[in-house]
Amino acid sequence: MKATIRWIEGVSFAAETGSGHAVVVDGAPEAGGRNLGPRPMELVLAGAAACTAFDVVWILKKARQPVANCVVDAEADRAPSDPKVFTAIRLNYRVAGRGLDPRQVERAVQLSKDKYCSATIMLGRTALVSAQVEIIEGDRVPSASGG
Repeated sequence: MKATIRWIEGVSFAAETGSGHAVVVDGAPEAGGRNLGPRPMELVLAGAAACTAFDVVWILKKARQPVANCVVDAEADRAPSDPKVFTAIRLNYRVAGRGLDPRQVERAVQLSKDKYCSATIMLGRTALVSAQVEIIEGDRVPSASGG
């Protein structure tokens, strides 16, 4: 795995991954950023949530569960002083499908948490990682605002 980070200006950088995708990363305004992209630690949290969501969908499909949608909301607390590592990560899985077996969904989340998701397992060395599961009967997960 590779990544190349190129300085743009101030505290803005272009990050290019080994798979050829790019994203602008920027610092907070109080650190001189211009809000041109996500903060580095936001990307770490988003990457961990994407990693575990990938696992859960993959495990459910392999178990022949009728998964139609999966949303993982992630929140993290950070240490108050440098290095400001994550100290707690809360993952809320909202999994939708028609006729999902709740035991299979819980199993998929547990397997991701304990065995497969390298990102959350790695972050779990400094942070307490907790998971909550909501199963939704249907094809879509409502937005966090209820719509």
